[in-house]
Amino acid sequence: METTSGRHLRDRYAIVGVGETPYTRRSGRTTRHMAVDAVRNAMQDAGLGPADVDGMMSYSVMDSTMSPTVGADLGLRLDFYMDVIGGGSSIEALIGLAMGAIEAGMCKTVAIFRSMNGATGVRMGGSGRGPMQISGDGLFTTAYGMTSPAQIFSHTFMRHMYEFGTTPEQVAHVKVFHSHAASNNPKAYYSQRVTVDDVLSSRVIVHPLHLLDCCVETDNATCLIVTTAERAADLRHTPARILSVVGRCNKPRMDNHYQHGPITRVAGYYAKDILWPNAGVGPEDVDLTGSYDAFTFTTLLQLEDYGFCKKGEGGDYVSNGTIGLGGRRPNNTAGGHLCEGYTHGVNMVVENVRQLRHDADDYCPVGPDGRRQHTYDHSEGGCRQVRDAEISANLGWGMPGLGSALVMRRG
Repeated sequence: METTSGRHLRDRYAIVGVGETPYTRRSGRTTRHMAVDAVRNAMQDAGLGPADVDGMMSYSVMDSTMSPTVGADLGLRLDFYMDVIGGGSSIEALIGLAMGAIEAGMCKTVAIFRSMNGATGVRMGGSGRGPMQISGDGLFTTAYGMTSPAQIFSHTFMRHMYEFGTTPEQVAHVKVFHSHAASNNPKAYYSQRVTVDDVLSSRVIVHPLHLLDCCVETDNATCLIVTTAERAADLRHTPARILSVVGRCNKPRMDNHYQHGPITRVAGYYAKDILWPNAGVGPEDVDLTGSYDAFTFTTLLQLEDYGFCKKGEGGDYVSNGTIGLGGRRPNNTAGGHLCEGYTHGVNMVVENVRQLRHDADDYCPVGPDGRRQHTYDHSEGGCRQVRDAEISANLGWGMPGLGSALVMRRG
């Protein structure tokens, strides 16, 4: 099936500012308060004032605050805004929609935020939901004990182990490598390095997932700012130019994904046919990845279906050192959802923007020019900057049947 090409938009837009609040489990603040801080931080990062941002977008799942409220608190007058319902995979999709809004002349610069009390407020599959009412898709999931993402996704993980011989030991390396990156990240909620034995000895949540195979839940807000490459050239930092974006691509069945085979196939299998041709590069050209790691297995599955390794070889790919700091293609260099904090995908994009600037905020000393003087010593408590990072890929995940993606380059 032919799709409309986005190649004419390649390199024409960029992410110029990123911001966040601390990753915590007891924010003691409203999503409105955190959103204002995150957007302000991103504007200051870009060197933009209230008159410079005229568009705003956000996404939420049963929480957050609407854009006009956040914009008014910051003194912005918006020409365009959109608030959508969504969790994982939303950020890449909204980046594409922001580009479209600017291309259509509706606004010039868009701030995209996600604000969530994901630990002390509404938890995914956990507390804060009130009385459970079963309807819609829930008739095929909740009624049979499939309430949380771990329960719903476990079919895909188990089938991968059955078909390809993937082992829990191999997949545990995702947590290990992400924890190594987090140990060099002053912001990470979990900054302690762990071992494969640590992962496998943690309690089982839903087979085959152990506790340490699952992401951390945090309270936080995150933001990034999209504008034209022409305007980006006059702003504070080296921009992260957008080569390609895919928004909420899905399998033939997204709801009950296990009803459409192969069960081990995720949405990235389809998204890659949009992502790479529009980007003008392929997986072999990418220097670092940011793969949505709600669980260790989600990273493995996406790296396979986006073409970073062959189907069935993900176990070796994630365990042989490729995705670790200093490896051929590091993944989630700030620790990702497994260690840094849970943001429904934004923090992995924020991290890749900083990596492409060659300015990851690690423990390396700051020079007279205000920039990190990176040592590239990836030992604990040291550097996490990827040497000569030029091209990054973000692989968003909503569920096995739903995904988004983004490719950026240093601009």
